[in-house]
Amino acid sequence: MTREPNSRLADLFGLAGWSKGELARLVNRQAGALGHPQLATDTSRVRRWIETGETPRDPVPKVLAALFTERLGRVVTIEDLGFGRHGRVGKGQAHDVLSWAPGRTAAVLTEFTGMDLMFNRRSLVGAGTALAAGSVLSSAMYDWLHADPALASTAPRLDPPLAADYASFDRYEAAPVGSAEIEALENSVDIFRAWDASRGGGLQRKAVVGQLNEVGGMLAYRHPPHLQRRLWGVAANLAVLAGWMSHDVGLEPTAQKYFVIAAHAAREGGDRPRAGEAMSRAARQMVHLGRPGDALDLMKLASSGSGEEALPRTRAMLHTIEAWAQASMGRGQAMRRTLGEAEELFASDKGDVPPPSWMQMFDEADLHGMQALAYRTLAEHDPKAAVTAQRHAKEALRLRVEGRERSQIFDHLSLASACFIDDEPEQGDNYARLALATIGETSSHRTWDRLREMYRLTGRYTSRTDIKDLREQIQEVMPQYGGNGGQGHSTLV
Repeated sequence: MTREPNSRLADLFGLAGWSKGELARLVNRQAGALGHPQLATDTSRVRRWIETGETPRDPVPKVLAALFTERLGRVVTIEDLGFGRHGRVGKGQAHDVLSWAPGRTAAVLTEFTGMDLMFNRRSLVGAGTALAAGSVLSSAMYDWLHADPALASTAPRLDPPLAADYASFDRYEAAPVGSAEIEALENSVDIFRAWDASRGGGLQRKAVVGQLNEVGGMLAYRHPPHLQRRLWGVAANLAVLAGWMSHDVGLEPTAQKYFVIAAHAAREGGDRPRAGEAMSRAARQMVHLGRPGDALDLMKLASSGSGEEALPRTRAMLHTIEAWAQASMGRGQAMRRTLGEAEELFASDKGDVPPPSWMQMFDEADLHGMQALAYRTLAEHDPKAAVTAQRHAKEALRLRVEGRERSQIFDHLSLASACFIDDEPEQGDNYARLALATIGETSSHRTWDRLREMYRLTGRYTSRTDIKDLREQIQEVMPQYGGNGGQGHSTLV
């Protein structure tokens, strides 16, 4: 019987640039190193994997995943290659790697984090490579995020995690944990989150991924429902943080996959607002990469998927991201309306219900910071918006608390950029130098992306001695790295 081609494997094979013979030799060599010297893959077999959708026997899928991971500079899992757990290849695979059946989340996050930990990143791929469009992502996850968690919990569990053969890496041994261990894990999330806010995602990213990998192993053991829900909450928080840290250092496809995993984990635990917030992170990533239309698609999913239990402050945060996307598209009237709704929602939150831990970072300073970013972005289309951007950025800086150094850098850069747009180069120079004073103390590539955008705005003032000196200083300290390929975007967070 004729099968459909494995389009996912074909796409990745094309990106890798191997010949079929080269891939066959690499598979044999890697399999031999793993203790399978009898494997004899040839060119015709590789052709059948791609052209007829033939699924190779173990250990070939895990060997291929490791080879493509190393070659492409990003995590590639067995399912990414089109070798789904139930033999699905060809059409529909974009959905397969973005959404999966209830009960598969622990296995997926364990495999993905294991591959991430195993990979030695010597280079990074381009910022947009292999990112699913917002419409594809929202379509793939809509039904899952809107499903009744009670029904999901009673659905048949396919491929039990304890029986799954994930990949060629050591897996956390499944064992029961108690409330004390879970509390310690919850506290560790707070520590990682604080470090990220202060110093950026680069230095602690692997530690977060390793912790998430261990939690995946814990979830393979069936705990009492109240403990299992808390474990899913830890998994969701760690996955969002792993995604945000990956985004912060330019690992964009990896970041998107973590955001999807986080949304799944949150829904497994019955926490719709957390799932919606996870998808809003993917939307912020899209705006950063210059894809505001995709961001708006994702924000529709994030807002509707959050459910009625989302607190006003959570809904306010979602509105600020939507407004930023609208500003990126030059939709000033829509942006102002959305930001007005965000302000009303934020003010209506009486604080009588304690916010979840993942919302505690969104305070009044962040509200003003996001408003400054939206107005500064709109000012690229309507320069009159620069004045309002400056006002919000100054208020954000006034309200910032200790430990939010990365946000302070963003505020200073928003303020400097708005000053340059508003034809106030002297003020812009002052605020730019405040950002430069601390930007080297973080591991955040996003701050450098934003600095590049501010640098572009100084181009009209090169005849001024102070601005010429500022530009030379930026050129001297600007790092060279992959991720965005050194090309900034006009709408970067």
